Amino acid sequence: MVTRENVVEAIQKVFDPEIPVNVYDLGLIYEIEVKDQAVQIKMSLTSQGCPSAREIPDMVRSRVLELPGVADVDVQVVWNPPWNPSMISREGKKILKLEDES
Repeated sequence: MVTRENVVEAIQKVFDPEIPVNVYDLGLIYEIEVKDQAVQIKMSLTSQGCPSAREIPDMVRSRVLELPGVADVDVQVVWNPPWNPSMISREGKKILKLEDES
């Protein structure tokens, strides 16, 4: 059975090509819903003009589809609430040197 934790682990393997932090820790994943073999994901991008606007959601979909027991993945890109740097996880902020490592 697929769990939310499995989905998060898969998503953490997807990176924005311009930022050395995975899309989960960047705070781009707003919602994950797992029902049986289907996964629904609501996510955003750092900006509406993101040059990887098509590739990143496709990469998220592909990674999650690789999980055993997943038959369908629906990734919706949403713009509300707008993404901002405060949504980056503590780990992501450390990588980006936005927070002390202490």
